[in-house]
Amino acid sequence: MYNIFMENYFATYAIDIAALMFLALLIRSNIQDRSRKLPFYVGIGLTVLIIFAEAGTIIAGPDHVDIRLLNIVCNVVGFSLTPLIPLTLIAIFDMKFLMKAKFLLMPSLVNIIASVLSPWLGSIFYVDSGNQYMRGSLFYLFIISYGMNIVVLIVGTMVSGQRHHYSIKTWVTALALFTAAGTSIQIVFPSVYSSWHCVTLSLILYYLLVSDYDSSLDTLTRLHNRAAFEKRSESISKVRAYSVIVMDIDDFKVINDTYGHDFGDVVLKTIASVILRSFEKKCICYRVGGDEFYIISRETDPHVLDDELSAMISDLDSERVLEARLPTLSYGYSTYTGDPLRSFNEVLKEADTKMYEMKRKN
Repeated sequence: MYNIFMENYFATYAIDIAALMFLALLIRSNIQDRSRKLPFYVGIGLTVLIIFAEAGTIIAGPDHVDIRLLNIVCNVVGFSLTPLIPLTLIAIFDMKFLMKAKFLLMPSLVNIIASVLSPWLGSIFYVDSGNQYMRGSLFYLFIISYGMNIVVLIVGTMVSGQRHHYSIKTWVTALALFTAAGTSIQIVFPSVYSSWHCVTLSLILYYLLVSDYDSSLDTLTRLHNRAAFEKRSESISKVRAYSVIVMDIDDFKVINDTYGHDFGDVVLKTIASVILRSFEKKCICYRVGGDEFYIISRETDPHVLDDELSAMISDLDSERVLEARLPTLSYGYSTYTGDPLRSFNEVLKEADTKMYEMKRKN
């Protein structure tokens, strides 16, 4: 019976590891952003290592007193590394969030120290002379560390998603709750080894979530792309007020013909960064064509919009001090204040018309 028990668990562990290796290949092929790849690989590596550690605790069970040391080492590895998994997930989406809040790593550090000292102090766990595993008097430190990191995962991803205007709140909350629920089963019922099947699925689901987000971005400027704009324009509420700003780089073809497409890319990235700095807080910025940029803003006060656009032009002028070849921008905007008979396309067309009027004046 025990052999059948081991075979079943080892078979599922093998499936988990195979799925994680397949995920690593997908990441290598489909994710270009190196800042995302590394945390993904770390998460996969940690999960595989902990799966092996958990398998080691099953092999070195109470019937194998001669390999008690293996049981102890595997428990140290498992308890030390498990709370780090949620942190790798948030690092996948936004490493800057963790770098700005390094104090969030303290619970994990305390848990690691307590886990490493457990073979002597029995803090997180204890393996007696009969090779029998028991939870230690400070097992709650492990629970607190893991729980806090789940909260960090939920809050950090939502904050990052809101900053980039990506509707991620529902998805990441559901994913975090799924991860928390799946791993909590084993905490409540230690003999049910379900945690790492759940974490494997969470990494795969998180890959799908990140891929969906990345597919909404323009690869050159990291603004949202045309597909994201069209999706947003179809779902935009007719109840809430908004404004649409249309921008176009003046004489961009001349820039490309004179200085080459490499410099043209520099121009696009520079102007995109200026637009993002000027409108990031309450607007969604898009690159919808070669040198066309759209902004959807919650602001509808013309005076505020004029001030924001003037500040953007001043910022671009400052950039031109460093690079005199940077071109100017023409723009126009239109506001929607709740008229149900006025469509989004009409608002966009009015903004486009105003932009061309400014271009003719320039």
